[in-house]
Amino acid sequence: MKTYAILLRGVTPTGKNKVPMATLRTALASAGLLDVQTYIQSGNVVAKATADRESLQSLVHEVIAMEVGAELEVVVRTHQELKGVLAGNPFPLAAASRTYFSLLASPPAPSLVEDFRRLGFSPDDVRVVGSTIYTLYATRHSDSKFTNNFFERKLKVAATTRNFNTMSRLVELSA
Repeated sequence: MKTYAILLRGVTPTGKNKVPMATLRTALASAGLLDVQTYIQSGNVVAKATADRESLQSLVHEVIAMEVGAELEVVVRTHQELKGVLAGNPFPLAAASRTYFSLLASPPAPSLVEDFRRLGFSPDDVRVVGSTIYTLYATRHSDSKFTNNFFERKLKVAATTRNFNTMSRLVELSA
């Protein structure tokens, strides 16, 4: 049994992709996940499961589609993987409030990563390491054109983005 962080892409507090966290916790527990917890209203789940990552991603996607009626991308990481993402942050802790982590559903094609790295990201700093994009925004995340949608379009893979505080909390919760 492993502890996983299950990250949902595109959850909103209202509207089309509204996913009530209490409903989600109950549905995932009914589907066989253990110790299901949610963190804030933006689609962060920590739970234990015997399934592998791909099976768990599929299961959670199906449960959400059936129980909530939303079609959302699901990105799953183990505690160790999340810890590694946080430890691999190339930016200084003093810049934590402007540091974001985009977790990719799968590794992008190497040729797309090479093309991506050649783009100019100034004044922001964007780095791809494995299945994670680390971004240090010059001002605010909302001021930049380098968003989750931009990353998905360029790398042709689903992604979900979290800020430094959320990533830190998910590492704690999944320990």
